[in-house]
Amino acid sequence: MGDLLAWLGDLSNSKIVALLIFFAALAILIYVFTGKERSKRLESYKFIPFEEDDGQTEDSRVDRDERNK
Repeated sequence: MGDLLAWLGDLSNSKIVALLIFFAALAILIYVFTGKERSKRLESYKFIPFEEDDGQTEDSRVDRDERNK
């Protein structure tokens, strides 16, 4: 374990470590976004309302803002 930490701490190996981290992250992203079921589930998450929206439409927010003026 000490040898691995010494190898990682050596600055001449930083390019190799950066490449390993990059390709690991790329593989995770490809895995997450390529499955049909996972992609459907991820797409459904973009319509989750924020807590401060309270289910109101844009028109009702504009009306409320005009009354507060």
